[in-house]
Order: sequence, then structure tokens, then C-alpha cells
Amino acid sequence: MSGALFLTIHPQLVQILLGNTRTRSQPGYRNLRKILHHIVDQLPDRFPVSVVMQRIPVKGNRWIDHRWEVVGVTGGRPARIDTAADLPIHETEQPSQTLYPGLEIKLFLDQCESYYHNLLAPRPVCYVVVRRNDAGIPFPALVSASFDEANAYLEADEEVFPVDLQPELYRWVEAFVLEHYVPQKRFKRRLDGETGGETS
Repeated sequence: MSGALFLTIHPQLVQILLGNTRTRSQPGYRNLRKILHHIVDQLPDRFPVSVVMQRIPVKGNRWIDHRWEVVGVTGGRPARIDTAADLPIHETEQPSQTLYPGLEIKLFLDQCESYYHNLLAPRPVCYVVVRRNDAGIPFPALVSASFDEANAYLEADEEVFPVDLQPELYRWVEAFVLEHYVPQKRFKRRLDGETGGETS
């Protein structure tokens, strides 16, 4: 898919597209919304990804001789390979790396706020949930762009690795957020003894 189809998020665009009634009356708002609708209509509701994991030797530890970590997530259409099989990248080198194709990221409306804050973070990331097979070997089981979803797995004692969100995934999540995210208006809590209504 072409990167030209995507918008680049920045404060002024966010203010207009996600703003209040006053900002929505600004010139060009309707045209921006039409463009965005056209972009989103062409986007898939899920994005195929592959995960790269590496096995790192551990020295000086009597209990373990290696550890695993996730080093990256690549997006795009899956290659013509057996997506059910993992593919060694560097077997003879240390650390050794393995590519796990056949996964996907899916976006959900109820996670829009989490996606929004992720995109605006200093380091936007995606989260890889890693599980172990019967032999104790870890494998990526799920990939998400939502901190809230990742945190739920962490609270369930799952292994979760954050890795950088690649540009093509960033733009895909960005278009979804600009189309669907509606910021909630926040109110100050009234202190005891105060009178009058709530203020924003």
C-alpha cells in the first residue's frame, strides 16, 4: 500500500480533526474529513506482521545459559512462505535471530484513546505478547498497538515486549485514530463547599 495515502499527525491537524465544535467550523474541516474518510475506506481492518526474536547467550549464570527478547516487528503483506513456520535468520551467529511470520495487528474502536496516546508518545511502540510451547521455547502469540491491552496481559503474568512502531504501522494506526477517536471532555471535580456547576 502506498504511503502517499496516509496523513502525518501533528498538533494542528489533531486540533482540527479531534477538536470541539468551534474548531470543526474552521475552513477546510469538511474537506479534511472527506479526505480522511476516503483514506480509511481503503485501509484494511487488520495488518499482517512478522516478529523477529533473538536468543542471547548468558554468561556467569548457573541457572540459565541464554535469554530471549523481541527485537522488531515488520509490517506488510506476508511473503509467499509457510506462515505457520518460524524462519531462522542467523543460526550460526550469536545472538541468533528467528523470524515469526503469520501474525497480525487488529484495531478496535474501544482502544482508540490508547492508540492516540501511543502515537503522540516520544517513542510509539507496538507490544508483542510472548508465550512458550511445551518445550519451553518462546514464540510471539499476539501483537497490539494498545498499551491498555498490553497492560491487561502483563497483569495476567504474560510476557510482553515493547518494540518500535514501524512507519507503515504508525500511519495505519494514525488514520484509524483520526477517523474514529473522539476525545472525552474532562471536568474538574468540585471541592466540598464549592457552589456552581462543573467547569471544564
